[in-house]
Amino acid sequence: MAGETVITVVGNLTADPELRTTSNGSKVVNFTIASTPRTYNRNSGQFEDGDALFLRCSCWDSQYTTMASNIAQSLTKGMRVIAQGNLTQRSYQTQSGESRTVVELRVTEIGPSLSRATASVNRIQSGNYSGGYNRNSGYQSNNTAPNYSNGATGMNAQVGTSAPSTDPWNASDSDASSFGSFGGNDDFGSFE
Repeated sequence: MAGETVITVVGNLTADPELRTTSNGSKVVNFTIASTPRTYNRNSGQFEDGDALFLRCSCWDSQYTTMASNIAQSLTKGMRVIAQGNLTQRSYQTQSGESRTVVELRVTEIGPSLSRATASVNRIQSGNYSGGYNRNSGYQSNNTAPNYSNGATGMNAQVGTSAPSTDPWNASDSDASSFGSFGGNDDFGSFE
């Protein structure tokens, strides 16, 4: 939508995400991301933490995705995450009748930061959307839940479904046949 404020936040979860079911049966997950800037102090010769930004986040399950449930199953307190979404402002009244206004991040994408951890990613099937697009047969999946694990080094991304044989990105470096005839001299002009 036009006029929305989209931001990306990198930080650590302050607690385990809380999954709730509303009175109409919708699922929502709430969590807080603490994003702390680090700056180099020339006088001390060390990095120092700045003031932390604590950003309250929410995400909903929908007919197209089970993102709220996936977040609750996959992410835990202390994990470093990268979250993107829209800043929203809402007002409510407390039980004592006081009016409050809060700004929160309505998360549209989130995942673990792999700068100091590894992750194993598995596609899952949810409603009409099943995770990966296959040009020949639509969406496909292997029906497994995401599995993220912290680690010290490296990056391990395993995807549950393989790319179709017609996918040019599925070809090895030495196999250009999946690109068809594209890339010859006629495509870019001749050398003459």
